[in-house]
Amino acid sequence: MSSLKELLASIATIDSRGEIDIQVSGIAYHSKKATEGKVFVCVTGYKVDGHQYLASAAANGAVAAIVERYEDDVAIPQIRVANSRIALAQLGAAFYGRPADKLKMIGITATNGKTTTSYMANAMLENHGLKTGLIGTVVIKIDDTSIPAELTTPESLDLQAYLGQMVDRGVSHVCMEVSSAALETHRVEQVDYDIVTLNNVSREHIDSHGSFEAYFEAKSSLIRSAGSHAAAILNLDDTYSASLVEETKAQVITFGVKSREGHIHCKDLDLSTGRARFKFEIVKPFSVNGVEFAPSEFEVSLGVPGLHSVYNSMVATIIALLCGVSIETIQKTLLEFKGVERRFEFVHEGEFSIMDDHFANPGNINVTLETLRFMTYERLHLVYAIRGDRGVTVNRENAEAIVEWLKRLELNEVTATKSVSHVTSKDKVSDEEERVFLEVMGAANVKVNLYDELPDAIAHALNRAGRGDLVLLAGCQGMDPGAAIARELLLRK
Repeated sequence: MSSLKELLASIATIDSRGEIDIQVSGIAYHSKKATEGKVFVCVTGYKVDGHQYLASAAANGAVAAIVERYEDDVAIPQIRVANSRIALAQLGAAFYGRPADKLKMIGITATNGKTTTSYMANAMLENHGLKTGLIGTVVIKIDDTSIPAELTTPESLDLQAYLGQMVDRGVSHVCMEVSSAALETHRVEQVDYDIVTLNNVSREHIDSHGSFEAYFEAKSSLIRSAGSHAAAILNLDDTYSASLVEETKAQVITFGVKSREGHIHCKDLDLSTGRARFKFEIVKPFSVNGVEFAPSEFEVSLGVPGLHSVYNSMVATIIALLCGVSIETIQKTLLEFKGVERRFEFVHEGEFSIMDDHFANPGNINVTLETLRFMTYERLHLVYAIRGDRGVTVNRENAEAIVEWLKRLELNEVTATKSVSHVTSKDKVSDEEERVFLEVMGAANVKVNLYDELPDAIAHALNRAGRGDLVLLAGCQGMDPGAAIARELLLRK
């Protein structure tokens, strides 16, 4: 049990109704979880207003509520605040004993690559012998226990609970994917990061933020709000990331694959096999919290393919160095790391190769197809799953990015699919989304082999693939089962 009065000292209250000098058993933001003795926080969301469920929470046993406006028909004590989301984060941190302050917190954001970068960095830290936590799109990992993730970044109360469990389990370092939505909705309000990174920014999640400017504002706040004790890792090859060099109190470390103006450079890059080899070169000396890093270089060989993997590995390597991981451990981890499912993944290597990639947005498409320029293969066969229920703008921009690269790759044909039987109702391709995709392709004189069903589209490409060719399965939800379908079709041959 905790004292409500003491918990309220952690938030800015406007006023209150009812007795607040009471004991509470916990905090909840879902009315069904507001069981006996808990404080219910009325969170105002995009679609649902928690105030509508206050009476239900009280009926379930909640003994007090945090509100933005009073509900006259509910008898339990109500404490009014300006922003209930911020209050939820602050109360959660206080209730669980401010666990983030006891952990080395590493916040990783980007439009593309958050998951892979966090997995890479976590693997390096684990191989160094540290007990680690991982919070992201795929899983919540607490030392050797894994829990399926529901959000890229959990709601603030759940996040604090997970961090509290990590402290209890002896975890020392936490790699955490930080989404733009989490930043905008104050889910990470009470996390003081030791290392923050922003690798790239491109057009994504614009509908949920209202504009690209609002999206970037949310994304970049991870860097801009970092304290002077923190290190900020920024990519000079990305205009948006580079623009933040002077916008943070953190100790900035810059890197580039193309740019050599930063502290760190990717030297002698070889992507001919798809899997990169390069030299990680510290060009300019830098110091973080009293630890000096002098000019030097070491060889890196990646176990995962793609130019984007080079960028992800650069960020993960810098994180590892800042955490005291040895160069030998970094090298071994990067060579053995086999990646995250559907992130430019080799799913078949034989007479011809098949790769699978999560084509989400122009930034993702650009960096994936740019990799192909460095690879050695005979012919490319692109199978693309049109993005369903994402609107005309997203599909036009994705199609335009694909067309631009088809010209550079000297390809004038693409196989596309609506994946009718392999997506849920919320991911079905509309007539307008199909139309705009075909319109962009038609304007560029690109032949489209369009199939309703995913297996038919993949079979078309596999039947045409010859020795030394590369088949690229590309797309989001509509291509999620693509690798399994391709493997099954190969077995039938």
